[in-house]
Amino acid sequence: MPVEIFKEKYTGKVQEVVLGATKEEGGTRAYTVKLGGSSALPFLQFEGESARPVIAMEVWDIKPNWHECFEPYIGDVWEDPVAWAQKLEQEYGAEVIYLTLKGADPERENPKSADDCAKLVKKILENTKAPLMVEGCGNYEKDNEVLQAVAEAAAGENIALGMAEKDNYRSIAAACMMGKHCIIARSPVDINIMKQLNIMILDMGVPADKIINDPLASGLGYGIEYSYSIMERARYGALVGDKMMAFPIVCLAGQEAWRAKEAVAPDDAGPGWGDQKTRGIMWEAMTAAALIQGGADIVLLRHPEAAKLIKEHIEDLMVPNTY
Repeated sequence: MPVEIFKEKYTGKVQEVVLGATKEEGGTRAYTVKLGGSSALPFLQFEGESARPVIAMEVWDIKPNWHECFEPYIGDVWEDPVAWAQKLEQEYGAEVIYLTLKGADPERENPKSADDCAKLVKKILENTKAPLMVEGCGNYEKDNEVLQAVAEAAAGENIALGMAEKDNYRSIAAACMMGKHCIIARSPVDINIMKQLNIMILDMGVPADKIINDPLASGLGYGIEYSYSIMERARYGALVGDKMMAFPIVCLAGQEAWRAKEAVAPDDAGPGWGDQKTRGIMWEAMTAAALIQGGADIVLLRHPEAAKLIKEHIEDLMVPNTY
């Protein structure tokens, strides 16, 4: 006698958001990337559609202060953001380029101007084919100025701009609407603020198919339990019909993972810790693996070896399963 597999039935789904614009759509990208669209929990294809998570890779506009284990992979380009973006795309298979404008921070000596940032974005778009996401320096006042200029420089390309937060979302939302771009809405590991921010951005006039949520994921360890829980609640809310939680999620796995001492501590840091490079790469890969199980639609990675591992992991998980 065959065993009937119980299947959950949901009434909602995650909003689809498209990144990038091809020539036919008014942009210059070689392809677009679809985020969201799932109608089931992650990788449960037998219950509904489970969207394939997308891999983004990070570029800074200045030389980063990253661990030396990155140097053999990107050390030859990390003082040239355009060449760096090209290398991630052409050699390491980045599906999306994620540009972080750290050099615009007014606390730095000789910070980059909004015009400098806009020119860099334009150069990256001219020399790459992948969709682009752009994050500011984290200073609210400077980001409002910088992201406005970036939105104008990238008009028609349908990039994503962030971070829009509860206390600083209006100017960024206006810039996104002006340039017809997507907006990244960040909330501090708080489901209520996530929902409230989505409502406020929608009230500003940003279309639902232009919103991406960043729940501020933590790296592997105790903090990831909180992030995972928030993401699960958001995904379940979307599936049961709460449209204010039905937006695709981006998780900055690489940024968070490499903050952990376990990822960067030397080989002799503790008994059994082993080779730092292997440990750091696995710390990032395991962080990303947990986050895509929690519902991340796009994960940001730093180390090319971690990106390779996660790409293989995603392909294995996306093998159709039906019962």
